[in-house]
Amino acid sequence: MNNLMKYSALAALALAFMLPAQAEAKECPADAITSVCRRPAEKQRLFKSKAVEKEIKRVSKMLKNKKLAWMFTNCFPNTLDTTVHFRRSDDGTPDTFVYTGDIHAMWLRDSGAQVWPYVQLANDDKELREMLAGVILRQFKCINIDPYANAFNDGATGGEWMTDLTDMKPELHERKWEIDSLCYPIRLAYQYWLVTGDASIFGDEWLQAVTKVLATFKTQQRKDGVGSYKFQRKTERALDTMTNDGLGNPVKPVGLIASAFRPSDDATTFQFLVPSNFFAVSSLRQAAEILEKVNDKADTARECTQLAAEVEQALKDYAVVDHPKYGKIYAFEVDGFGNALLMDDANVPSLLAMPYLGNVDVNDPIYQNTRRFVWSEDNPYFFRGEAGEGIGGPHIGYDMVWPMSIMMKAFTSTDDAEIKQCIESLMATDADTGFMHESFHKDNPSKYTRDWFAWQNTLFGELILKLVNEGKLDLLNSI
Repeated sequence: MNNLMKYSALAALALAFMLPAQAEAKECPADAITSVCRRPAEKQRLFKSKAVEKEIKRVSKMLKNKKLAWMFTNCFPNTLDTTVHFRRSDDGTPDTFVYTGDIHAMWLRDSGAQVWPYVQLANDDKELREMLAGVILRQFKCINIDPYANAFNDGATGGEWMTDLTDMKPELHERKWEIDSLCYPIRLAYQYWLVTGDASIFGDEWLQAVTKVLATFKTQQRKDGVGSYKFQRKTERALDTMTNDGLGNPVKPVGLIASAFRPSDDATTFQFLVPSNFFAVSSLRQAAEILEKVNDKADTARECTQLAAEVEQALKDYAVVDHPKYGKIYAFEVDGFGNALLMDDANVPSLLAMPYLGNVDVNDPIYQNTRRFVWSEDNPYFFRGEAGEGIGGPHIGYDMVWPMSIMMKAFTSTDDAEIKQCIESLMATDADTGFMHESFHKDNPSKYTRDWFAWQNTLFGELILKLVNEGKLDLLNSI
């Protein structure tokens, strides 16, 4: 995804057009800057949920800090307000297409993460539950169109990347192979099933999709050659294309799964992307449980658990390196030949975020060593400045901190003081817009990218709601 740097004056003007602020002031806390509600007017909201609105009112009334309450009110419903396109298929089944925000395409990763925090409210709102089922069903359809694609159009419309040198179809917005694109739909479907008990989503479309997931993961273990997937783009940006005629740098088949691109949509250096392989292990085990308990497909379930065990063992054998300062840590990428890339990227799955996704225990000593490494200047993509500190990545480049990394630090922290510091940092770097952005400059939060990035907005709301529900209200109210 290409990103243009936004500056404060232009950003405020753009925000006024993209996120209309015509809602009545009573919907947001009234105090100085917070007197202007940044949500679209009610009639302009794409999807409305009584359960979400009730939760917004409950939480915002509990928060004493006016700006924090205002930001939660703006951010938590942002996915519903601005990106959810709900409809029904010809047979009456729900079908939901979710924009990522200012790019009008549906990423499997982003859409799964955007609606994730609403799942906990699904039993309180029939319409919300149907919308979530529609996202899941749409994701299964997307996987069945092409399991190697990361982003999809709303129909066979074609788009700006149709000239990429890969097997493009008009339904695809982009065809960058990323392991996590197949994990997020499983994560969402599994959690939806656990919360609602609704197994109706696991029909033929699901069975076809999970079969494709298995086949794709196995192919990308590269045991029987490199496979058919290749990707090249005519571009001046090196991370938007693959080396070696579109095949990427070589890997040694050791049981890990190759990922051509990272969750940032940037090309990997060494294709065994460690956090994404951890995510694959968790997703395969969730898929196996569904296949066994819902579909009575013991053989396919066994394939999933066997592959999960193989990848898990390979991670133990190849993903851990000895760092001279931090001890045993997880590498970001490896290639099976002994080469390792030591860094972290803000996009999730990341090394920092692995406990958030349930992929490792937060108390795992190797993770804790890794956590100290990635949140330090020994990580080449960690930036510290006058405005704040955090992890960025090559997608935007030098000195640009991603709020997502600060959120992941809070999500994975067991230290109240650290959590409070993270929230204060997020509040101080919104450039007084009431929203999260893709990234901000470490010395100047008014210099940021992407006015409208729904995943980051809703993730902020998810974090605040989690802290409230886990008894951290006093911590929030101490800000």
